[in-house]
Amino acid sequence: MKIIKSIFEKSSSKISECPKGNLPEFALVGRSNVGKSSLINKLLNKKSIAKTSSKPGKTQLINHFKINDKFYFVDLPGYGYANTSKKTIKEIELIHKSYFKSRKQLLFTFLLIDIRHDLQKIDLEFMEYLNSMICPFVIVFTKSDKIKSDLVDIKVKLYKDKLLSYWEDLPDIFITSAWSNKGIDEILKFVNQSTIKYSI
Repeated sequence: MKIIKSIFEKSSSKISECPKGNLPEFALVGRSNVGKSSLINKLLNKKSIAKTSSKPGKTQLINHFKINDKFYFVDLPGYGYANTSKKTIKEIELIHKSYFKSRKQLLFTFLLIDIRHDLQKIDLEFMEYLNSMICPFVIVFTKSDKIKSDLVDIKVKLYKDKLLSYWEDLPDIFITSAWSNKGIDEILKFVNQSTIKYSI
């Protein structure tokens, strides 16, 4: 799929402010500072359509990016940032709950995982949370350029093996790098196939 047109449409602090209509959505979520904004910029082939920051926890709103006038990428607030205030944590939890429970246009959630880390309890809990909300998700490993290339497959296999102790079936997995474009075409192909099925 070729992205011809991509625009930042709006930020919303609550679900009632999100764009109306029935365009399908693909949400991106993960631990704070996992590389969400950088990945969105690569997917849309724009340097700064999503604002990046070295400070974790920058995204605290629901950000909608309209693609080719056919679907949305949705940048959701990250989770698991210990230095965030309790008030902000509660607000983010409410955003997640209302979005995943109410947003019927959501086709898939891209759960971003930093490939350098082993399976984290908080990520596993979020997978279980998505499953309880009946929200299909795929795993997107980020920052694959931060480790040696021969370690990438090893890290992914170890991650899969650990997940299989909790899950009978594994979600689809993509390996990406916002620096080298690795995995970008595969994700866009997945999105295209999913939107075609949605429109049938």
